[in-house]
Amino acid sequence: MFKRLCVLMMILVSANICLTAQNDAKKITVEDIWEQYQFVPRSVPGFNFQNDGKHYTRLEENKIRQYDLTTGQFTKDIFDASEAKGNTEFNGNIDDYTFSKDESKILIKTETEAIYRRSTRANFYVWDKSNNTLTTVESEGKQRYATFSDDANKVAFVRGNNMYYKNIASGKTTQITNDGKFNHIINGGTDWVYEEEFAIAKGFEWSPDGNKIAFMRFDESAVKEFTMTLYNNDLYPEYETFKYPKVGEENATVAIHIYDLKSGKTVKAETGEEADIYFPRIKWTLDANKLCIFKMNRHQNELELLLTNASTGATSVMLREINKYYIDITDDMTFLDDGKNFIWTSEKDGYNHIYMYGLNGKLKKQLTKGNFDVTSMYGVDKKRKKIYYQAAKDSPMERHIYAVNFKGKKDKKITPAKGTNRTQWSSNFDYYVNTHSDLNTPATYTVFENLGKKVRVIEDNAGMQKTQMAYNWNNFEFFNFKTSENVDLNGWMIKPADFDPNKKYPVFMYVYGGPGSQTVNDSWGGLNNWWFQMLAQNGYVVVSVDNRGTGARGQEFKKMTYLQLGKYETMDQIEAAKWLGKQSYVDAERIGIFGWSYGGYMSSLCLFKGADVFKSAIAVAPVTNWKWYDTIYTERYMRTEKENESGYKDNSPVNFTDLMKGKYLLVHGVADDNVHFQNTAEMVNALVRSNKQFDTYFYPNRNHGIYGGTTRLHLYNKMTQFIYDNL
Repeated sequence: MFKRLCVLMMILVSANICLTAQNDAKKITVEDIWEQYQFVPRSVPGFNFQNDGKHYTRLEENKIRQYDLTTGQFTKDIFDASEAKGNTEFNGNIDDYTFSKDESKILIKTETEAIYRRSTRANFYVWDKSNNTLTTVESEGKQRYATFSDDANKVAFVRGNNMYYKNIASGKTTQITNDGKFNHIINGGTDWVYEEEFAIAKGFEWSPDGNKIAFMRFDESAVKEFTMTLYNNDLYPEYETFKYPKVGEENATVAIHIYDLKSGKTVKAETGEEADIYFPRIKWTLDANKLCIFKMNRHQNELELLLTNASTGATSVMLREINKYYIDITDDMTFLDDGKNFIWTSEKDGYNHIYMYGLNGKLKKQLTKGNFDVTSMYGVDKKRKKIYYQAAKDSPMERHIYAVNFKGKKDKKITPAKGTNRTQWSSNFDYYVNTHSDLNTPATYTVFENLGKKVRVIEDNAGMQKTQMAYNWNNFEFFNFKTSENVDLNGWMIKPADFDPNKKYPVFMYVYGGPGSQTVNDSWGGLNNWWFQMLAQNGYVVVSVDNRGTGARGQEFKKMTYLQLGKYETMDQIEAAKWLGKQSYVDAERIGIFGWSYGGYMSSLCLFKGADVFKSAIAVAPVTNWKWYDTIYTERYMRTEKENESGYKDNSPVNFTDLMKGKYLLVHGVADDNVHFQNTAEMVNALVRSNKQFDTYFYPNRNHGIYGGTTRLHLYNKMTQFIYDNL
C-alpha cells in the first residue's frame, strides 16, 4: 500500500512538473516570427571552394577571406577592397565575386539591381592578383552576367540586350551584336519565361579554349506585353511593361549563335525549320569545337541533344528522348575526360536515374536502378571515377547521399542519419560539407573526408534547439492513410501541446501540391513551421498532406495529373480532410486550408469543390484560371486551352465560385510579375457574380513573395486573426 502511494505521489509530482514546465514555456507570437525574427536558425553560407580542395573563401566586411576547411581557421585576406589599386570608380562595396578558373583574377560585382527572380544588372570589376590592380569591365552602363573565359584573359557580358567581351590585357571591348533592343531583341540573356520556368537567366557560354562564345538570341517582338502598376506616392502611378507569353500565345523566337573571337564572325546553329520550339540549355563539350544544344518541342515531351560544329553551325542528333507526359529540364549533364562519354539523368524507366551515354547516343550503362528517384546529382569525380548523388531510396520523405562508380557498382550510402542530407563537395572531391536536419531538428553542418570520416562540426544549432525547448516546441509527427481509391498518401501533423484525445480540435491544413513538389519532408522547415507551432499552441491541429502529383515517388505518381492539373490533387486534399474528420479528436465542422501560389490555387479549389468539408480557406497569390499563366509552365502540364478545353474549364477555381459556402481570404501582391494580380481581380469578379462574400487583402508594389519591411508581419497578423475568427 505504501509503495502504491509513493508511486501515485511520484506520478502526481511528475505531472505537476510537466504542467509547470508547460505553463512556464513562452508563447509564440506573430511578432516573434515576422518582426523580431527570433526563430531563424544559424546557417552556413555556400562554400566558394578553391582549386586545392582544402580552402574556401567567404565575403566578410568587403574582404574576400580564405579559410581552412578542415580547421575553420582564417588563413589570409585574398582581396581587400580598401587596398586595391588603380580604380576611382569602385565604391568599395562587394555584392558578389567569382574567381577565374586558374584563380589568378577575381570578378567583383557591386551596385547590384534585381530584375526578375534570377536576373540582375550590376557594375563589375576585375582584380588581378599579380599586380593587385582593379579595372572596370565597362563604364558605359551596368552589365549583366559578366563571366570570365576559361583562360582568364577575357570577360563576356550583356549590356543593353547586346553581347560584348573585353580583353583584359589590352583593355579593348568588342561589341558582338548590335540589334539588341528592350522588349524586342535579347542577345546573351533570356526572356522572362525562360528565366522563370527553365531557371536560366544567362544565355551565353564560353568555349573551353576561350576563343568562341555561344549565345542565345531571343526575338520577342511578337510576344504580347503585360503591364503592372506601381504606386510610389507620385501624382501618377508608374507602369512597368514587359513581355509575358500566356497560354497558347506567341513565344519568343530563339536561335543559337556562335561567335568566333579570332575571325570576328558569327555562325547560326542549324536547328531546323521549326521556330515554335525551346532551347532550354546550351553546354560546351570538352572539345572547343563541339557545342551541345538542348532542343525541345513546345509540348515539352520530346528532347533532342544536338551536337553542333562550332565552326560551321552544322548539327547532328546526339540523343533523343521522348516521354508520354513531359520532360523536366535539369543541369545533370557532365562530359567525361575521355571525350567519348557523358553522364545524364532521365526518367525513362519510370524513376529518375543516372546513365552513361556515348557522344554517339548509345547507352553505355544505367548507373542507378530501383524504385526510387535520384533527386540531385552533386558531382562527377573523374579522378575516383565516382558520381555523388542524393536520392529518396529509404522513403519519399527522406534524402540520403550516395556514391556509385562509373560501372554502376559499389553503390554506397554515405549519410547514415535519418532525415534529410544535402552536400557540397570541394573542388577535387577530397572533402564534403553535409547539411543534415529532420522535421524537428534544425540543420547541423559537418565536414567529412571523402571516405566518410568526420573532420569537424561547423554548426550544430544548439542555440535553436534551446529556443525550441523554451517555447515548448511540439514535435511534428508523420502519418499515412489510404484514400477511397486505395492511394497511399503521406502527411505530417502537429497536435496541441496539452493534447487531449477526448477533446475535439479544429484542423488547419497547409497545402502546396504542385507537380514534383513536397511539403511532407523529414527536413527542417522555415518560419511557417513556427507559425504552425503557434497555431498548435492555440488549440489547432495543423496538418499537411502530399497529394498525387507530388515528387519522390516515381514518374507515374508525379505525372498522373497531366492534362488535369488540380483535379486529383483536390480530390486527395478533400479525402485527407474527410479522413481527419473521422478521427476522434477532430471537429469535422472546423477544417480550414491555406496555400500560397500553387497552394493558393489548391486551397481555392478545395473550398469550392469541397464546400461541405472545408469551413474556410486562405489563398495567397493563387492562379485562378490556367489561361492567365505562362506558356512554358502551363503547357508542360496542360497543353493549350484550345487543345485541352475541358482540363482548363474543369480545374480553374473561377468556374466554381457558385459552390462556395465557407469563409475565404484572398491575398495578392499588385506587382506580382509571376502570378499576375489579374488572377485575383478576375476571382473577385467571379465571386461578385456568384454573390459570395469574402475577405481580400492586396499589397501594392509587392511581388509574388509579398515581403519587405513590415509586410510579412502585416500579412500574417491578418491571416492569424482570420483563422481565429473563422475556424
